[in-house]
Amino acid sequence: MAALDAIDRNILRLLRLDARVSNAKLASEVGLSPSACLRRIKLMEQAGVIRGYTALVDTSQAEASIAVIINITLERQTEEHLDRFEAAVRKHPEIKECFLMTGGSDYLLRVEVANPGDFERIHKDILSTMPGVLRIHSSFSIRNVLATRPKGLR
Repeated sequence: MAALDAIDRNILRLLRLDARVSNAKLASEVGLSPSACLRRIKLMEQAGVIRGYTALVDTSQAEASIAVIINITLERQTEEHLDRFEAAVRKHPEIKECFLMTGGSDYLLRVEVANPGDFERIHKDILSTMPGVLRIHSSFSIRNVLATRPKGLR
């Protein structure tokens, strides 16, 4: 797929706000015909720009979970060490996101847990056994500000 243009970026922005918007409304908002809009969406899906669609769940009305943000520092930052760590991360579905970072730590991970005991298991059985880990710093979230926006602002 060629580079994204302003219309593609606008489509993505609107889909991020409401992935269930009708194609007709989306097309009208970006100034395209419905068929042209749908064609662009399909091209972005095929190219992997759009990887899927998801639902934002109000945790006060569903099974509650706690997001834990984890900063990982490795012993060494060689390509071999980074590759070994990333391969280990991919084996654990408990790890929802993993970002290679600049700054004070090498990786930022996000996990979702039901309670502190659940995180203790993940810390002991997974994080502390990963190859090359020098330091683990974890922070428990209080709430996701963007997931709890007032309904009119979504």
